[in-house]
Amino acid sequence: MFEQILDNVRQRAPLIHCITNYITTNDCANIVLACGASPTMAEAEQEAAEIASMAGAVDINIGNLNTMTVRAMHRAIAAANQAGVPVVLDPVGAGASAYRMDTLREFFAAYQFAVVRGNVSELLAVGGAASNTKGVDAGAADAVTEENLEERVAFFKQLSASLGAVVSVSGAIDIIASPERAYICRNGHPMMSRVTGTGCMLSALTAAFCGANHDNILDAAAAATAVMGVAGDIAYKKTVEAGGGTGTFRVCLMDAVSLMDAQTLQGGMNIEIR
Repeated sequence: MFEQILDNVRQRAPLIHCITNYITTNDCANIVLACGASPTMAEAEQEAAEIASMAGAVDINIGNLNTMTVRAMHRAIAAANQAGVPVVLDPVGAGASAYRMDTLREFFAAYQFAVVRGNVSELLAVGGAASNTKGVDAGAADAVTEENLEERVAFFKQLSASLGAVVSVSGAIDIIASPERAYICRNGHPMMSRVTGTGCMLSALTAAFCGANHDNILDAAAAATAVMGVAGDIAYKKTVEAGGGTGTFRVCLMDAVSLMDAQTLQGGMNIEIR
């Protein structure tokens, strides 16, 4: 199924409207291109609704909020909802400031999201649980482990039901949950956390996969996570072979996504359903 989802992205090449943060805009655009979709990074409020309504999916990232981008986000999400375009929300730094939490509350009260994707600390905060966020990074105490996996799966299934959206949690163990079903993915490498924007890139990638698979959002989000995780595994091996560091890893990660095929994905992913 994941292989077909990947093929759909490349065959349908959906337009992905990303309103993300300036730190990762270039990487998000390039990861969308790498998987076969088409990015637009329009953030002017004057055109946000128009662009969103014609897109295959919309990616909203709150990494660097300001008054102008929040207005554009409202317009883009509202237009996407009206047009039936799936919206992926990345609640970057949720729990780190009142401004971020207030903005998220406004979004959840007014709009419908297809996927809410972030790290475990962010999504614990979204769900009203205690979290140990470190700015925009997950706190070590919040990590999903084999010991707390069942508890975390149950929590994120409940959060999915509450939000009416798939919840996609990234970390050493990834959880992609609907109210009834959750994928557990054990791919990726710790070096991914040493490169700015890998989470933002995954949100953009998730939007691309959802944009090409409107009728299968849970599996599309899980496939995006699997592709990113397998790409991380490949990138680490290539980096070691080259004797490189995080800069080499970043390039190898993008290469691995662009070269991903069904055989590589099937042979590399470590995923289960609960």
